Amino acid sequence: MTQAAYEHSTLPALSGGLYAFFFDVDGTLAAIQPRPEDVFIPETVRSHLSQLSELSHGALALVSGRPIAQLDLLAAPLIAPAAGVHGAERRDAHGEIQRVALDADVEQALRHQLQDAVAQWPGTQLEIKGMAFALHYRQAMQYEQAVLQLAEQAVAQFPALALQPGKCVVEIKPQGINKGAAIEAFMREAPFTGRIPVFIGDDLTDEKGFLAVNAMQGISVKIGEGSSQARYRLKGVNEVYQWLEQILLQLKQDKTTSVRSQGYESLSGRI
Repeated sequence: MTQAAYEHSTLPALSGGLYAFFFDVDGTLAAIQPRPEDVFIPETVRSHLSQLSELSHGALALVSGRPIAQLDLLAAPLIAPAAGVHGAERRDAHGEIQRVALDADVEQALRHQLQDAVAQWPGTQLEIKGMAFALHYRQAMQYEQAVLQLAEQAVAQFPALALQPGKCVVEIKPQGINKGAAIEAFMREAPFTGRIPVFIGDDLTDEKGFLAVNAMQGISVKIGEGSSQARYRLKGVNEVYQWLEQILLQLKQDKTTSVRSQGYESLSGRI
């Protein structure tokens, strides 16, 4: 399916099974802002994420292009398993972090090259992530082609790197790093293993995540318009917030029903 055609009302009810939840952040849990540092997750949504993490016994992870340190600040007080920089760094449920590092000489050379170029294009922004670089041009769309050409030249110069286009941004990251691989790694570990994966994202960076979840017969949800491999669709972040509330309500009802059923079975046994 190349064009998700579903709307909010047709998304599947998440009941009667165990789910593992994976959320992108920018454009999914948080509205896009003019500058990356202006992005925030509303307090109510952060509370709902914490509740969902508890109800799913910790099987909730943030999967983002942002570094894990930024994800912790955005989701506070929740400290969840996380894949940052598209999976170049990943923190498991035990808090252990694995990172893919760039060669120091490559990182230094590329940093200077990108800084010098961006300085010539007012409104563009270079975000340095340690093992990756993001070139933002949302505030300077006139430089879009120049930014893309610069990124392509950098990847041609350093074959160990790959491009990751996004919404008004292009990222330069290590080869083989993507959100799909990060989700697959989580799904091999407790408490995610054996559950049905649910991944919600909005951008080109999320497409490999959708493919991975589809291959596991999970639920993939694209936020916004545009062609996608996701099987379902929500219009925007407000619809994500509404769906999150519905998920919580359903899971709480399931938990209450289960407790009552167990109590009835216990009583029946005593009788």
